[in-house]
Amino acid sequence: MWLPKYSTRLPAVWQLLLLQLLWFSPAAAKKDKPDISSYRFDNPPSNFFYFDDSNTLLLHDREAGLVHRSDDAGKTWDKVDIDGGKAWDMWRHPYDNQKAYIMGKGSTHWHTNDQGKTWKDFEIPKARPSLFRAPLAFHAKDSNKILIHGEICRIGGLIDCREVTFYTKDGFEKVAKLRENTRGCLFAHGTPEFKTGDDDKNDDRVICVTTGRISFDRRQHRLAVSSDFFQEEQEPNLEGDRTVQGIINIAVVKGYIVAAARAPNTDELAMYVTDDATTWHRAVFPSDSRIKEDAYTVLESTSYSIEVDVMTVDPPNPMGVLFTSNSNGTYFTKNIAHTNRNVNGIVDFEKVQNIQGIVLVNVVDNWEEVEGSFGRAGKKLKSQISFDDGRTFKDLTADKKSLHLHSVSEMNNVGRVFSSSAPGLVMGVGNTGKFLKPYEEGDLYVSSDAGLTWMQALEEAHKYEFGDQGSILVAIYDEGPTDVIQYSLNYGKKWHKVDLPEGKIKAKALTTTPDSTAMKFFLWGVKGGGSGSQHWVFAIDFEDMHEAKCSDKDFEDWTARVDEDKKAICVMGRKQTYRRRKPDADCFIREKKFEEIEPDFEKCKCTKEDFECDYNFIRSKDGKDCVRDGPLPDPKGVCKGDTKKYKASSGFRKIPGNGCEGGEDLDKEVERDCEDTLKPIVSGKINTEKTSFPGKGFRGYYYLERTESSSSSGKASKDETVVMRTDNSKVYITRDHGKTWDQILKDEEIKDIYPHPHFNDVCYFLTPSNTVHYTINRGDTFGHFKAKSEPTRDRDLQALAFHADYKDWLIWTGAVDCDKKGACHNDAWYSTDRGGNWEYLRRFVRKCEFIKEEGRNKKEKLVYCEQFKDEKLGGPLELQASDNWFADKQTKFESIVDFATMSEFIIVASKDQTDGGSLKVDASVDGQTFADALFPSNFNVPIQKAYTVLDSHTHAVFMHVTVGNEKDAEYGSIIKSNSNGTSYVLSLDNVNRNTPGYVDFEKMLGLEGVALVNVVANVEEAVKGTGKKLKTMITHNDGGEWSLLKAPQNDPEGTSYECKTGDVASCSLHLHGYTERRDPRSVFSSPSAVGLMMAVGNVGEYLTDKSETTSDTFITRDGGFVWQAVKKGNYMWEYGDQGSIIVIVRDTVATNEIFYSLDEGREWIPYKFTDKKVNVAILSTVPSDNSLNFLLWGREEDRDSEVVTFNLDFSQLKERSKQCKLDENNPNSEDSDYYLWEPKHPAQENHCLFGHIAQYHRKIPERECFNGRSIQHLHNIARHCECTRSDFECDYNYEPAKDGSCKLVAGLEPPDHSKICKEDPNKISYFKPTGYRRVPLSTCRGGNELEKYESKEVPCRGHETEYENAHRGLGGFWIFILGVVLPVGIASAVGYWVWRNWHGKFGSIKLGGDSGSPFDAEQPWIKYPVAAVAGVVAVLAAVPLLVGSLWRWGMGMFGGGRRYTTRGSFARGRGDYAVVDEDELLGEDEDEEV
Repeated sequence: MWLPKYSTRLPAVWQLLLLQLLWFSPAAAKKDKPDISSYRFDNPPSNFFYFDDSNTLLLHDREAGLVHRSDDAGKTWDKVDIDGGKAWDMWRHPYDNQKAYIMGKGSTHWHTNDQGKTWKDFEIPKARPSLFRAPLAFHAKDSNKILIHGEICRIGGLIDCREVTFYTKDGFEKVAKLRENTRGCLFAHGTPEFKTGDDDKNDDRVICVTTGRISFDRRQHRLAVSSDFFQEEQEPNLEGDRTVQGIINIAVVKGYIVAAARAPNTDELAMYVTDDATTWHRAVFPSDSRIKEDAYTVLESTSYSIEVDVMTVDPPNPMGVLFTSNSNGTYFTKNIAHTNRNVNGIVDFEKVQNIQGIVLVNVVDNWEEVEGSFGRAGKKLKSQISFDDGRTFKDLTADKKSLHLHSVSEMNNVGRVFSSSAPGLVMGVGNTGKFLKPYEEGDLYVSSDAGLTWMQALEEAHKYEFGDQGSILVAIYDEGPTDVIQYSLNYGKKWHKVDLPEGKIKAKALTTTPDSTAMKFFLWGVKGGGSGSQHWVFAIDFEDMHEAKCSDKDFEDWTARVDEDKKAICVMGRKQTYRRRKPDADCFIREKKFEEIEPDFEKCKCTKEDFECDYNFIRSKDGKDCVRDGPLPDPKGVCKGDTKKYKASSGFRKIPGNGCEGGEDLDKEVERDCEDTLKPIVSGKINTEKTSFPGKGFRGYYYLERTESSSSSGKASKDETVVMRTDNSKVYITRDHGKTWDQILKDEEIKDIYPHPHFNDVCYFLTPSNTVHYTINRGDTFGHFKAKSEPTRDRDLQALAFHADYKDWLIWTGAVDCDKKGACHNDAWYSTDRGGNWEYLRRFVRKCEFIKEEGRNKKEKLVYCEQFKDEKLGGPLELQASDNWFADKQTKFESIVDFATMSEFIIVASKDQTDGGSLKVDASVDGQTFADALFPSNFNVPIQKAYTVLDSHTHAVFMHVTVGNEKDAEYGSIIKSNSNGTSYVLSLDNVNRNTPGYVDFEKMLGLEGVALVNVVANVEEAVKGTGKKLKTMITHNDGGEWSLLKAPQNDPEGTSYECKTGDVASCSLHLHGYTERRDPRSVFSSPSAVGLMMAVGNVGEYLTDKSETTSDTFITRDGGFVWQAVKKGNYMWEYGDQGSIIVIVRDTVATNEIFYSLDEGREWIPYKFTDKKVNVAILSTVPSDNSLNFLLWGREEDRDSEVVTFNLDFSQLKERSKQCKLDENNPNSEDSDYYLWEPKHPAQENHCLFGHIAQYHRKIPERECFNGRSIQHLHNIARHCECTRSDFECDYNYEPAKDGSCKLVAGLEPPDHSKICKEDPNKISYFKPTGYRRVPLSTCRGGNELEKYESKEVPCRGHETEYENAHRGLGGFWIFILGVVLPVGIASAVGYWVWRNWHGKFGSIKLGGDSGSPFDAEQPWIKYPVAAVAGVVAVLAAVPLLVGSLWRWGMGMFGGGRRYTTRGSFARGRGDYAVVDEDELLGEDEDEEV
């Protein structure tokens, strides 16, 4: 300050003058515009956020690996003091405004407890943050408790990655492992709104999605719950007293935890909800609504309901239906249809913040057009608003015109789209008119009454933000670069411009503190473009502006929810009123910074809207009442003696949390009958329903079985759907397993029925023309499309091919250019919209198929076609591949006979041009790279004429190679591959096959490694025409050893068999196999009836004719070790209720009687199902064998022009009237109806099979109950065993010696394992061969590891140093993997890891902003030995596709019609088009044939 030199004291007048000058000086004057400062960053921010209730910002620059901090709302910035360049991600604690976390790229990370002023590092032991889910999960009540999702990888951090979850209880002072093999975990107290039943007990409750007990297969994923950080864990019961597998995700939504589950063969999901982390319920949706994977979004919900949007039309223009739950999240009702959503599942839905009951949505006005075009038609959107929690909606209006706003599905800024905590202030970009226009054609609109009325605030689209509880509105032009911002201080009526200091920028984000109470704003923009782009951030500060602090006169009472007459509306029993600043008040609230405005509530009188249905009640069809849903709980001590009435629930209850008082009293108890508490009375009888059909035979039937995750309400809840075609081309459907039938497509001639092999709900009906009918909901509705031609006329080919992941992707093979004699060639087309549009694929094809299987290849469009070379019929068949619909192609083989897609392999049989026309085999695990199949040296077949691929579910290919090809004397050898399908060893000689090429080979379903075959015992005589003599043999170690079946001592009548059963060579059990079966679906076993097999055969030296006098029916209960004769003669059989009931009926003999057993075949009870005798052709039930209903198909003896079905319903038996009790967490409890069964091998002292002892749940046969929901039979691996000789087989060029050891074949060299170093430059070592290789199924550990025994590990040339480093940390298992098996490329390993873990692929819970074997290919000890073909790509578990190469013998199961092509289709009851995994005949290549 300047002062006169001559005085140090000023007169009073001068002091007054000086004070006045200071008051009006620029430095002290209040400003008339906000202060704007700028700061430039080198790279674009990847993340930034405010700490709640503060001016402190953190900004993450991922490109540089840096974090910056500002404590003055962005004016100045400092780098956070951590190791430079290592910041990979940044997270704010959602419930503690002092804490944040920086995740490093490795195991070191940082946390702050003081808004970033200081940082402290912490370690996650040997792990890095998960790449596939949010790395942190928070506890809402204790901010020191955090879960950390990480992954631990070996071999350079790129292979054998497994997900591990860690936890801290003290804010990262200590970090401990929670659990391995997780797929996401959360605290039950993951939100402030969630309440557990016992807060103290459940405060630490953690819920995780985990892999199966012994499998990584996603079908086995389950929930695990612990309250002591997994010192102990339990699997919760989600559906009744049953656990549920196939869990794909979990999420906390306000006061609820939601879990989603998916069953195989469907894209439909089941949703489970808990509101206390203890008791779970399945969410029930209306019967016409189904939740599909990647097709539903859990939206911003309330504390008293869950909002879910379910997609109804698939991309590219998806739309959905909005549902709202009751207060416990179990029953959902439809709110509004045709909601708009984008391809990522984000829905145009937002609640107005802090105000109950107001919701804005966008709906599709031209929904019918969009539905009819499979989502290809452009959507016309309209905006609507609800003021009563979604019960009713109406249009938005501005100046009496309809207003439409851009919403959540196309975010143009950060944070909420429309609202903030500013009471009643809502903004949006849009337009007036009929429909929503593009964003660039929109203007900025504002509403000060929570959306009831709107006005245009600014022309053109702008980003916008709220401050000072709505007294400041800020906007910036968003259609291009700008150098100004605009602000309004009167709710958008008047706007002021302010220049930006750095010239024109393109705004990227405009935000402020989360509660919108501050007077400071943060803007990020980009100046320039390309490599010269500059990234600027701006701090916009209104605090020094001249507006005064608001006083009481500047505020008004504002009612939040009003109707059209602007009268207050009650929501949850209360009216909501806010005290807010008046629109034209010339002031700032100022002192309320960081304090959200709390509303005042006025209680309302109760109305019907304040009540919901009580437990055990559901809404009536008209929605007005609550009606019983089953029996009511039994009031203890009340309904006794002569008492007939009692007081109980009215059916209604007040919604929890509802504040209404007085008015209607709908939840008042009412008088009810004691009979209401009783369960339905069972009749104790078997019910039978007969249906007759005109015609002489059936031509096919197909079960469209609902899955465990299918809809659980309405008529779809318990349907057992079957479609059937008669010989007069008429089609019928039953939804109740044959009790009632309806004719469908009455005016159409149906040539064939194609059930979708991968989606049980979908089925196609072909006509002789190009018209195809279909259903996608198990017959609820039907549609049709026109193909480009009539179906192929080649009877051994399929007209439709299906994709494993996309149910609307089809390939059509049709007949074209047909001449007068009917000769045609086939062309192929593809469609991605279920036949809505077709594009050419290839001409002159034999067949085309999708190769993309679950996990096999990431190229979704990979297709194989067999095409005649140069498009000339009769020429060589080329195998061509393309992953872009044949815009480009690759010829894999020049001349093939056929190819088969198996569960883990693709096998191709081609002409060997160097070997006199013999066939050769090549194998691939990824569809891209093939390797030659090396046959065993002791396997000498001069010219290989035919292969039959039998099975590949046990991580090895079983293949039958025809040795003798004389008609009616065919036989061959079964060879077994290594785990990548390229190297084979001999398993068994002289195995029987028939003329069409099918083999007496059958795997036992549900138990691994068990198979039965029939061998030709008199090969030399048989080839001379004397007829075959067959013997049955069994293996219990996946083909390593075979033995004859030990015969039972007595026949079904208790009489001893004539031969000496102790002499197995001359007296054993022989069974009629697959080649003699009339219905190939009548397999020996069922995956749901573990350990059980039934068969028809005889006891003697050889298998006799299948006659009534020489054959008996047998059963085994222990996987084929001990057999019992149960009935004289030939019977057909079916398993029901997972084996708790078995039904048999006479085969080839007219009868009116069936027998059934309730105790696994120990006792058989007769039942007369009709008076007239019937020639029963087929006995069937659902493919899962989990029904109490069966169907008999046949013809009555005196009716030639009619066929009949009989439904047999056993559900009314008293012995099956109650649900069996299973406690997965305590399986040996006294009240359990199950016991743990361990398969045992008599030749193994310790009962180990494949290196482990497995335990399975089996129902106690004497217990009178039904299984119901499918049981996960495999309970656990009791223990892993030490390795023995039985865990190994002979390596390539080795053969078994007499003493059982593997010896090198004379004159041959051991395989050169060093070749893998050349094939894979990243390989660092290999093992020299020992002569042994591990059986792929074995999980043995330690002991006699023969593949390494006396073997030397050798470093690859040039990798000696790496070998030394890596060798220090490698255990025996990984040495085996890295040294013996073909190499796994690093890229392949990463691809596998991404596939296995990427939750987006499996479906996720989006938050608004065949019976698989348990020992599956997903296990780490199995997966990695299966790692590569020719060292290129990793094997991924897959579901097989259909290959049909030959017609079945005979005329189908009833005679006439199209022949069945594969046994796999029958085994699953899926008809011709189900999965194929066995008996693929790859060539009967006679010399004169092409």
